[in-house]
Amino acid sequence: MRIDLASAPGSPERPNEDWLSAAVPASGGGVLVALDGVTPPPGDVGCAHGVPWFTARLGGRLTELSGSRRDMPLDHVLAEAIGATADAHRGSCDLSHARTPQATVVVVRWDESCVEHLVLSDSVLLLQAPGGEVSAVLDDRLDLIPRERLRTEASADLLRNAEGGFFTAAADPAVSARAVTGRTPRAGVRAVAALTDGASRWTDTFGEGDWAECLAVLRKEGARSLIERVRALETDPDRAHSRGKRHDDASAVYAEL
Repeated sequence: MRIDLASAPGSPERPNEDWLSAAVPASGGGVLVALDGVTPPPGDVGCAHGVPWFTARLGGRLTELSGSRRDMPLDHVLAEAIGATADAHRGSCDLSHARTPQATVVVVRWDESCVEHLVLSDSVLLLQAPGGEVSAVLDDRLDLIPRERLRTEASADLLRNAEGGFFTAAADPAVSARAVTGRTPRAGVRAVAALTDGASRWTDTFGEGDWAECLAVLRKEGARSLIERVRALETDPDRAHSRGKRHDDASAVYAEL
């Protein structure tokens, strides 16, 4: 087994709000977790702790439960982790606030029989078959919303964790039912990768290559190299930025099973 991961903040003036972890339990198999914290606009968010605090606690709980509770489906793992994280600051913070700390989620868990996955919001999971074919597991609800409906923070707040909108992990465990989940026979997966949208933009924003070529960069050059390629594209004055921040926290984790 080979696991490689890297993460970089979007700006040296701001903390990195992404979270990555990889675990190889003594019982065998493995777990990957990738979270992309949602950066709130300036102003009150109802929480004194901040997004990095939230992603660290949610990510840590997801990693622990995914590895120790093999009997628990990943959507139940996510629900339990969200609930535990909410309980950690429920007494001091307004968790009903629309901008309470929240994150996108990717979890992958495997053993000798199958590979399980969960994706919530716009981070990306890549699965490579033994023959080299690469499939992307996406929760594309955010991408399906017309850009004009997201033109202001207020309108985005109305669409977040709401019917007809998109979903993130915040304070309500019930959102776990909205995640994209699945299982693949272990023999059908050679490698997996999880990318926050700061890293996946190499493919989905800049169009430098398809998902198979993106995975090839991870395999041949490593996660840090993919992030460096993205940073080079972001600073190229001749490249158009079709959406999002010019620089974003970027994280990638790759595992050969």
